[in-house]
Amino acid sequence: MSPLDRNPPVLRGQDGEGSVQVHQDAEAQIEGAKVFSVYGKGGIGKSTTSSNLSAAFSNLGKRVLQIGCDPKHDSTFTLTGHLQPTVIDILKEVDFHPEELRPEDFVTTGYNGVMCVEAGGPPAGTGCGGYVVGQTVKLLKQHHLLEETDVVIFDVLGDVVCGGFAAPLQHADRALIVTANDFDSIYAMNRIIAAVQAKSKNYKVRLAGCVANRSRETNEVDRYCDTVGFNRIAHMPDVDAIRRSRLKKKTLFEMDDEEDIVRCRAEYIRLAETLWNGTEGLAPAPMEDRDIFELLGFD
Repeated sequence: MSPLDRNPPVLRGQDGEGSVQVHQDAEAQIEGAKVFSVYGKGGIGKSTTSSNLSAAFSNLGKRVLQIGCDPKHDSTFTLTGHLQPTVIDILKEVDFHPEELRPEDFVTTGYNGVMCVEAGGPPAGTGCGGYVVGQTVKLLKQHHLLEETDVVIFDVLGDVVCGGFAAPLQHADRALIVTANDFDSIYAMNRIIAAVQAKSKNYKVRLAGCVANRSRETNEVDRYCDTVGFNRIAHMPDVDAIRRSRLKKKTLFEMDDEEDIVRCRAEYIRLAETLWNGTEGLAPAPMEDRDIFELLGFD
């Protein structure tokens, strides 16, 4: 029986009424680096945001590690130019004996020295994503790869619907939400805010704010933020250059100096500086479904 077939330990009741959360090993905590978890509705551009943010931090002279937390393992695709094997797949190859691995077996150095790791996930319909995150952090610590890292970015799969997807919040200092200027994206953001608020009762994580992505306007995002006490801290417009950069397997920082690209790079640098300098730990009050429909939904 492999470790993926066993039931991971859980922590019951500490993160809200009726919660059953994956318990992270206390020895696997990340120390020294500033840790950010990036969340948002599926397909909203979390990986593009995470990779360009990692590139921006690296251009500020920071030592960066990006951890993709999605079974399709494409978080670091634009940083490295290819799909990496996942930590879980590599552990399977050595029958879950991490002492047999070398750092180069599961870490790829990408654009401007950014260290890239793809955690992967358990087989579909089995296991827990939170367990995978915990094993990845533990492996990184065992190989001393976190000791000289300034920034760690978790790029997390989709909306928060279970303790597994929320597990990176147990490591993070700040959670960043990627949204768009539409109802579905803001509705997902509202759920993520509720998840982070639940985690913040027992962990250091706090909300940093949101990034309006692929959006010409930000009026709906701003209206929601004003209502609940949240902040929009960046705006990435809906420009074709961002789509083309992903097709070329590159970050925006490796693309030609077109006007739109230069403007977006500057916004990512500004966002990285904002996060590095420290943001206020926000505590917005998530809205009830009926209220958010009345605010942003149908008349």
